[in-house]
Amino acid sequence: MNPFFSKLLVDIARKRLEKKQADKPVSKKQIVPLARKLHVELSHAIKEYILIIIGVFSAGFGLKGFLLPNQFIDGGATGISLLLENVTSLKLGLLLVLVNLPFLILASRTIGAKFAIKSIAAITLLALVVHFVDYPTITEDKLLIAVFGGFFLGLGIGMSMRGGSVIDGTEVLAIFLSRKLSLTIGDVLLLINIIIFSIGAYILSIETALYAMLTYLAAGKTVDFVVDGVEEYVGVTIISNKHEEMRLMLTEKLRRACTIYAGKGGYGKQGNSYDKDIIYTIVTRLELAKLQTEIDKIDRNAFTVMGIVKDLKGGMIKKKPMK
Repeated sequence: MNPFFSKLLVDIARKRLEKKQADKPVSKKQIVPLARKLHVELSHAIKEYILIIIGVFSAGFGLKGFLLPNQFIDGGATGISLLLENVTSLKLGLLLVLVNLPFLILASRTIGAKFAIKSIAAITLLALVVHFVDYPTITEDKLLIAVFGGFFLGLGIGMSMRGGSVIDGTEVLAIFLSRKLSLTIGDVLLLINIIIFSIGAYILSIETALYAMLTYLAAGKTVDFVVDGVEEYVGVTIISNKHEEMRLMLTEKLRRACTIYAGKGGYGKQGNSYDKDIIYTIVTRLELAKLQTEIDKIDRNAFTVMGIVKDLKGGMIKKKPMK
């Protein structure tokens, strides 16, 4: 890190500690951990806002380069704003802020003030980009507009989510309603968008509404790729009497790290619990078929549990290098 910024962070840490404990002297042992914490917070904040800025400009490109010039709509708060632009004289930039405002107020109460503030900043920046930045109209082909307009809009939404904010507030409403009703977030979003597309079919045309569904699907799939990653990881739990052979297969043949849990079987031959090692490892979806083959070679009766894993960090995720 730049020496100037290091010194600045140390000074900030010292002042905070001096303010907090005015009656006690501040030691270096107290300053250094706080300065490191400030460094982590600052570096993460910079990274998050860079992602949000990239997301905003990508969404702006999807809107002004594809959807707006051809009177296309999308789902969510953006779709509501696009519909209102067609029936009112208000500009899209202003509508984006007005439509998302109730959702952001809800976000401050259900998720947190920090998230709401970052989302307000992201949506305001998007409104400014849509209003002031002149993007070229890329194509007039309806299929390309639906697919690539959805792609760039989804890329923008996904990047903003990676930055800890939203540029479409309906996700917040979906989270809130899913807690109140016996519905998943996906179900709530689907219902919201069915209403939006139905209104779009009435105001514009059925054809436009159908293309809007295609845009929504393209955007949704892109968001999944950006948020979850193209290389999807799967957590695999293996319970087998041949646990040592399983461990050697993972570490030596597949060159994957694993964790061994000391567990207990709940129902043995005599109905009693018994000691059993439980293996947990993480592989990519592309490696899953090979792993299943190797497991069956060792123990066809092995009990395996698999689940999608997100936001991996630290540890040995990638393959170990060959010796």
